[in-house]
Amino acid sequence: MSPGLTLSRAGLSSLLLCLLVAGCLAEMVRYHTYEEDAPGTVIGVLWDDLQSRSGDRPLGSFRLMEQFSNSSLVQVREGDGQLSIGEEGIDRERLCGQSLQCVLAFDVVSFWQEQYRLVHVELEVRDINDNAPRFPQAHIPLEVSESAAPGTRLPLEIALDPDVGSNSIQSFQLSRNSHFGIEAQPRADGGKSAELVLLHELDRETQAAYTLELVAQDGGSPARAGTATVSVRVLDANDNSPAFPQGSLTVELGEDAPRGSLLLDLDAADPDEGPNGEIVYGFGSQVPAEARQLFRLDPLSGRLTLEGPVDYERQRTYELDVQAQDRGASPLAATCKVIVRLADVNDNAPGISISPLSGAPAGAGVAYVSEAAARDSFVALVSTSDRDSGPNGQVRCALYGHEHFALQRAYADSYVLVTAAPLDRERIPEYNLTLVAEDLGSPPRKTIRQCTVRVSDENDNAPLFSKPVYEVAVLENNPPGAYLATVAARDPDLGRNGKVLYRLLETQVLGGGPGSALLSVDPRSGSVRARQPLDCEELPLVEAEIEACDGGAPQLCQRARLRLRVVDQNDNAPVITSPPLANGSVELPLPASAPAGYLIARFAASDADQGANSELSYSLLGGAHPLVALNRDTGELALRRRLHGGAAGAAFPLVVAVHDGGRPSLSCTAAVRLVPTDTLPSSVEIVVVQPSAEELQPSLDLSLVLIAVLAGGCGLLLIAIIAVASTCRRSKSHFQPGPEEQGRGKEARLLKGSGSQAGSSSPGQADSCQLSVTTESDNPSDTSEAEESSRESLCHSAQERKARSRDSQNQVLVPFHPRCLWQERESALSLSSHSTPDQFSAKDSGKGDSEFNDSDSDVSGEGLKKPPSQSAEKQVGKYKFNLKLFRATCIKR
Repeated sequence: MSPGLTLSRAGLSSLLLCLLVAGCLAEMVRYHTYEEDAPGTVIGVLWDDLQSRSGDRPLGSFRLMEQFSNSSLVQVREGDGQLSIGEEGIDRERLCGQSLQCVLAFDVVSFWQEQYRLVHVELEVRDINDNAPRFPQAHIPLEVSESAAPGTRLPLEIALDPDVGSNSIQSFQLSRNSHFGIEAQPRADGGKSAELVLLHELDRETQAAYTLELVAQDGGSPARAGTATVSVRVLDANDNSPAFPQGSLTVELGEDAPRGSLLLDLDAADPDEGPNGEIVYGFGSQVPAEARQLFRLDPLSGRLTLEGPVDYERQRTYELDVQAQDRGASPLAATCKVIVRLADVNDNAPGISISPLSGAPAGAGVAYVSEAAARDSFVALVSTSDRDSGPNGQVRCALYGHEHFALQRAYADSYVLVTAAPLDRERIPEYNLTLVAEDLGSPPRKTIRQCTVRVSDENDNAPLFSKPVYEVAVLENNPPGAYLATVAARDPDLGRNGKVLYRLLETQVLGGGPGSALLSVDPRSGSVRARQPLDCEELPLVEAEIEACDGGAPQLCQRARLRLRVVDQNDNAPVITSPPLANGSVELPLPASAPAGYLIARFAASDADQGANSELSYSLLGGAHPLVALNRDTGELALRRRLHGGAAGAAFPLVVAVHDGGRPSLSCTAAVRLVPTDTLPSSVEIVVVQPSAEELQPSLDLSLVLIAVLAGGCGLLLIAIIAVASTCRRSKSHFQPGPEEQGRGKEARLLKGSGSQAGSSSPGQADSCQLSVTTESDNPSDTSEAEESSRESLCHSAQERKARSRDSQNQVLVPFHPRCLWQERESALSLSSHSTPDQFSAKDSGKGDSEFNDSDSDVSGEGLKKPPSQSAEKQVGKYKFNLKLFRATCIKR
């Protein structure tokens, strides 16, 4: 295919179309112009041409698509679509080369409100005769043997003319001579070449050289011509030149042929003998250097092979002049034209080009679309191309990646990428799509291209506070500018649409006054601060509204409520309101004959604080007064006793103090002067005088001690009863000796605790101290008898216990193991029960851990003065405690 057709195909398959929205149509308009027209030359007006076709269909502004790479050649006026020559002008030879037809294709889009209209423009650039023919060299040397036969043709260098058609080279003329003529031969590419033809036999001796003027003339109007000088040198010697069987050969070669493939095996013949008949092959001087690199001609065998890769899409035909020359002293040569035609194979994968409307450079593979775009909105133009021909160059395209986008065919190999569903940038800000283009070759070739669609932000989200109500507590008396809280609102939009600013609404706060006078909000951070100190007593609760707005257009806002609770501080001291004070003092009359409990006055005070800070208590400074008493809670000042003697004539000074419950506590005082009077009021109010806390404290402490001692005694008694029961059960089942032997054995073990047991027990084993619990009847005479029995035997058999129970006396010896024992002494505690339960008391255990001399068994003080054999007894109610001291050693367990 010629370069002109290639450019036309590239123009048609390049990025041309703008949009295929619902109701969008594509129009095609053709114009023509001549090359070298002055910049600004009007080509046509799209408005006029389209208006005549569309009738009443509205037209808008016109814009040239960005993918048009030659935008400097053609300009489009936005108002009416007037097409004119660009600043650089149009050079047909530079654009299309030797192509017979030169078409410049591009796309123009017309915008009208929400609709788009696509106009495909094909501009044919027509050739003018602006180039004269020329020869590559002004002097052309030739050599010909004198033995050359008439009709011998001598190829000349090809004359060049960039123009095409009738403006290209049409004829050749040779200066008048007697032996040579000129003939024009058509070429495969449409041009013509000249050959010098020998008309008559040459005689070198008559004329050895000829100088001829060659003229190449085109068919333009006026015609242009180029000249060159041809110098023909006549050689003497060889009579016969090599000859080819055919003057022209054609061979077809696949473009995927491997290197070294054989094209032709040339065989030229020369009837001469010796060196004059030996033939050497080579390319003619007209063969370009590019062809010499692609093809190789063996000089001896004449084998024409492929030396380099060929490409059907770059050049489809090669014309080679092959020369056969003998080796004579005056070598003769013959030429043969070899035409190599390439066959297309599917060796090119399809190409994909993505052209967004705006916002991203062409070829970047990135397109932008607004999240507010409706369904079927234009996103990008997708163009496919394949340099192969036939089915190998036919391409189909598909879209993969997301159902929010679709691919619609526009025309030929162009598609439009449109939206297929509503978009939400906050949910999916970017889409990665895959475009797959596949040709119809066998096997097919495929191209995969990634396309990124970025969703542009719209201000469709209002700021959202983290919570609708902000609960804040602050201590009163805060300094001005004190930090209170931070409100936070988030806007998922981007840029200015997501930039949040805060402001305090001008509302009246609870308690009066504008909110802006008390509070301030930082517009950027949302930090709320107090403008002035807050007073809980005046304004315990402040409520205000804060608004957060974004920077979009239109602006979106949302409000939140700030509830500020002012926490009370103990900043107000109590104030005595009754009785009325004068300079902090008051005189109160006190009748001399007033009875005890007489209400002298009732003090009342107030505190502006709240809660515990306002709870008041009344007291007399200096502690309890012997004459009067002040109720802590009610503030009632009453007479403790009647006035007697000299007390009835003297005034009594007092100081009444009122304290609140704050921390630290605040107070106020009043100096009170009680003035005795002789008159008694007609109405006398008597109150019950409650004892003060100081008076109640000793009684309270004694009661606690008695309760603790009683509880301890009951617990000890319970433990003793349980131990007695378990010991008796073991004694009945394991001990068989008589009662008297049992008792003596127990007594011996008890009295010899430190001697016998210390030697036989292990270091970790401790001796046992014995607890004797004796229950006595109402007969006091049995008490001494029970004590004597306990001295003789500390444990008795079951028969003895039954006998003693008949005498209303039970005695059981219970072993117990204290955790902490002391050396050199062992104790036994005897409890006796009596019928008088009116008193209870307890002596110290004798371990030395109590107060000095509080027991007869103490190891220090007066207790040590008593002999060891004595026993200490204490009668408390019906219980009798008998504490005996034994000379034994108890080892700490």
